[in-house]
Order: sequence, then structure tokens, then C-alpha cells
Amino acid sequence: MNLTYKYRLRPTNKQRHILDDILFQMQTVYNDALNERRWSWSRSRRSVSYFDQWRRMKDERYACPAEMGLLNVTSIQQMLRRLDKSYRAFYQGQRGLPRFKGRNRFKSVEYRYGDGSKVEGDRLYIQHVGHIKIRLHRPLPAEATIKQVVIKRTGNHWDVALMLAVKDPEPVAHPGPAVGVDVGLKSLLALSDGRLIDNPRWLRQSLAELRIWQRKMSRRKRLSRGWYAARRKVARLHEKIASQRRDFWHKLTHRMANAYGAIVIEELNLSFMLRNKHLSLSAHDAALGMLRPLLAYKVEKTGTLLLVENPHGTSQDCSGCGERVPKDLSVRTHHCPKCGLIIDRDVNAALNLLKRAGLSREALTYPVTDCVASEAPPLQRGE
Repeated sequence: MNLTYKYRLRPTNKQRHILDDILFQMQTVYNDALNERRWSWSRSRRSVSYFDQWRRMKDERYACPAEMGLLNVTSIQQMLRRLDKSYRAFYQGQRGLPRFKGRNRFKSVEYRYGDGSKVEGDRLYIQHVGHIKIRLHRPLPAEATIKQVVIKRTGNHWDVALMLAVKDPEPVAHPGPAVGVDVGLKSLLALSDGRLIDNPRWLRQSLAELRIWQRKMSRRKRLSRGWYAARRKVARLHEKIASQRRDFWHKLTHRMANAYGAIVIEELNLSFMLRNKHLSLSAHDAALGMLRPLLAYKVEKTGTLLLVENPHGTSQDCSGCGERVPKDLSVRTHHCPKCGLIIDRDVNAALNLLKRAGLSREALTYPVTDCVASEAPPLQRGE
């Protein structure tokens, strides 16, 4: 089982300058490798492989110490592999053509643990940088083996991501009940017990302040001291919004994995919301795509069964009798004329997801949990 633990670094001013130089040199090498691939294709319609580029780079590293002297050998190899992976995805139609990166767009360098990087107590050793103080806000698992180390610049801060290999947890069966989960924008989640998780709308809460600083930035002379100050403020606001969003989803999925023995979610296809001019801002702000990957690794520890079902027709079909009740998106209450069931539209969809997974509604009981997040209602016993 692979996990990633992220920590904040506290480098000195001298160490910050060296880290910036490492990023700049790696960005230059990345652009050079990308340029070689594009030039080779335009000239002979032939691509350059990772092995061809590495054979050239390993000789140039010693010949050009001013341009590549701060770079670790395995870091260059990892960067070339990442570029090769991007091109493979491009050839398969999974992404666009990789593009050149400016100094502010290249933000991370990867090390192989033990080769230019090592954790020693509350210090992280990086080749050519020295021992950097690391804020260990949570201890590393005792049985974990560190495989990779990624140094990343986030705004004005530096972070390290430790990629760990841990022993797979023993298979257990969660004794809790089952729950169906329907996602949306009005209510972020609707659970089959009738509970609705409100959408915090993190971006919209900070949108007024964000617009003020974006206007200040646009009115100031580009690259001036005031322009840089406004840009830092905009970056900090975006970083705060992203942290709030990530913290919310981590806490919510953690409570769900601990509370339920089976979770049925819908197979999300968010493209229709992301491309809709009326929904795209709210869809990006909600970050509904974080639900499934976060749940997927959390349920491995608790033994919860995670099921994914096709959501087609779940809002239209009655969860009580199965009657098809067509309704527009503006109609938020399901009212079945056949059996008389009146229920929230999204809760009705969550119950239908449970039925499609083969789980019985009558067998459901809902436990009380003690973990309460500041931005989401706790999972409590339904009335």
C-alpha cells in the first residue's frame, strides 16, 4: 500500500535561494528536453525516447556545471521519465501536447530516498542544500519505507511529500451499515438516511476579497514592488481556499469510512458541469472529483466496502415503488403519484443507488459518530 505524507519545510534564507536555483536549473533542463523532442519530430517525424535523452544528459551534466551542477542524477532521470509519460499520454489522446514551462510554472523536484535526500529526526537532508527543518505535524508510520521525496514550492512556502510504502492492512469486515451517496452542487452530498451535507462554497466566500486584490494587481505597474505584493496576496488567498477544500474532504471521507460498512457512490462524469457556463464555477469550487479517490484509500484501513453504480435515472425513479417520475432539474422534491412518497430529490437518488447495489433499505441503521468537522455537519443518527 502506497501513501503520501506532506509536511511543511522551514528553510533558511540561504537554503531558499539554493532551492530556487535547483528549480531553475531543473526547469531549464526540462525545457531543453522538450525542445529536443519537438525539434526531432518536426525534422524527421521521429520521437526521442527517454533512454536517448538520458544518454545525452548524463554527459552534459559534467560538461555544464553552471547549468546543471546542483541537480541530482536520479532527479534528472525522474524528470525525463515524467516528460516521457506526458508524451505517451499525449499520443494516446489523454492530454494535450506538453508545453514549455516558465520559472513560475515549474514547482517541484523529485529525489530517490537515500540518493541526495534523507530524513534525520526533524531535519530533511537535500544534496547541495543541507539539513532543512521539517515540521512533523504527524509521525511517520513505524513500519513505513520512504521510497521517493518530492520538494515543492507552494506560493512563498516549501513543502515536502514523502512517498511511503506500508504493509497492506489486514482484511477486516466493517460492522457498520450501508449508505448511498448522491453528489450535487446545491447540497454537496445527500445520504440515503435523509441527511444533506451543505456546500461550503469556499471560493465564493473569498471571492469579494479575491476580486479586490486582483483589481489592485491589474492596476499596478507590472513587475513593480506593489505588483509583486498584490500577486503574493492573490496566491495566498488561492492557497487558503485550496487548503480549506482539501481539509473538508479529508475529514468528511474519514468520518464516512469509519461510520459505514458499505458506501455506494455514483460513477461521476463531471464534464457536463465543468463545461457549462452557469455551473462551471460552482463545480470547480466543490471539487466533487476528490470524493472517490479519498474514499478509496481510506476504506482500505477500515474494511468498508466501496461500490460505484451508474447514476442514470436515479433522480427520476421512485425509491419506494420504482415508478418513473420525470422532473426537471429545478424540481428539488420527489413526489410519487403512485405510492405517495414525498422525499428530497437527491435523497431519493441516494436510495436508488443503494437498491442498484443490491442493498436493502429496511436493513439500514445509522450510527452516531463523535468526529465533528468545523465545516460539515457530523454524521449522526437520522430522525
